[in-house]
Amino acid sequence: MENHDVISVLNDLIETSKDGEEGFRTCAEDVKRPELKSLFINRAQECASAAHELQQLVRSLGGDPETSSSVAGALHRRWVDLKSLVTGKDEEAILNECERGEDVALKAYRDAISKDLPPSVRVVVEKQLQGVQRNHDQVKALRNTARAAS
Repeated sequence: MENHDVISVLNDLIETSKDGEEGFRTCAEDVKRPELKSLFINRAQECASAAHELQQLVRSLGGDPETSSSVAGALHRRWVDLKSLVTGKDEEAILNECERGEDVALKAYRDAISKDLPPSVRVVVEKQLQGVQRNHDQVKALRNTARAAS
């Protein structure tokens, strides 16, 4: 894989991580339970750290790292905000949207890992994929709990 292709893959993942950071922050603002707020804030910080790590990797490859989230991520956050207003910030609805965002992140990371990445890049992407999977599974479990309680 050529260097500029690797940088492009990494920049896509930076956008995905920035989307996750903003998405988790939005969810933290919308939920009422303090333990969920705390969880979402922690996840947002982890996404920010992942983006920073990827940005450093892009720089080390001689590229210019992405610095913002994607248009699709911004639209998704607006959808979460709108849905929160309509549902009265219903916890299950917020968790549904959060899980949907994590589905998108999982797909992005799985797509990236399917490419012929240099070993030093692959290690970072695989490690971050594990974190995305953990986030997804945790949000899904919380959503299932909220669904069972309603």
